[in-house]
Amino acid sequence: MPEQMTITALQEMKRAGKKSIGVVAWDYQIALIAERAGVDFVSVGDSVGVNLWGHANPLEVTLDEILVCCKAVRRALKRALLSCDVPFGPVQEGVESALRAAVRLVKEGGADMVKLDAAAEFPEAVRALTRAGIPVFAQFGLTPQTALKYGIPYSAQASAGAQASAEAAAKLVAEAKMLEEAGAACLDFTNSGPVAGAAVVKAVAIPVIGGFGGGPWLDGRVRLAHTAIGYAEKWIDSKTDTYHNTAKAALDAFTALIADARAGRQIKG
Repeated sequence: MPEQMTITALQEMKRAGKKSIGVVAWDYQIALIAERAGVDFVSVGDSVGVNLWGHANPLEVTLDEILVCCKAVRRALKRALLSCDVPFGPVQEGVESALRAAVRLVKEGGADMVKLDAAAEFPEAVRALTRAGIPVFAQFGLTPQTALKYGIPYSAQASAGAQASAEAAAKLVAEAKMLEEAGAACLDFTNSGPVAGAAVVKAVAIPVIGGFGGGPWLDGRVRLAHTAIGYAEKWIDSKTDTYHNTAKAALDAFTALIADARAGRQIKG
């Protein structure tokens, strides 16, 4: 395991058959913990708008807002790579706008690579960033910024029915090859499914990583840190399998704090 992850090291893991793993995080403390655990990369996603700030979808997140998160996570990381999303807007406005946004994420935010959602729709942006020396984590498949085009609400993307179908595999393989040719450093295949996912992994030389709808058929996985630790109010009563239920632990702690304070007992910590 290298002392410091690089784009080249991430690509070599694919060639060696080693799975890469990343988490999506938006704050210094979670990033510190993920770094200590040994993740290969941390992705600062525009999903912060939904999962931390309570927005209905991630399209409301601005570049200035994502930069605050990117800077916080950068301070925590020494070994892991830092990826940061270009939020909705700059890429859709054109290549120059996308390049300006990416430069800010690298120069101000300290990102090692930037993630472009709906990258297959904007290969010219992938090429422009690559020419500028900015590694691109190209997201394609059923992505947060393209879901509405397919008539699928953001909230439904994690369902099995939202995964790529066998019929879509050929088109998705073609998109993956196009993104590789455009210079993408790695791919984020959202809702891949085992058929299309395996086909894309075989078709390209760069790492294919997935979150929603991914699985062991991919070169690597990325998971929301808050999902892995069960950090959201919804997890308190959820029966869904996750690695921990931090929300329930927090509820128990707050309940005990309230009880101690109201009973006149000394508060812990």
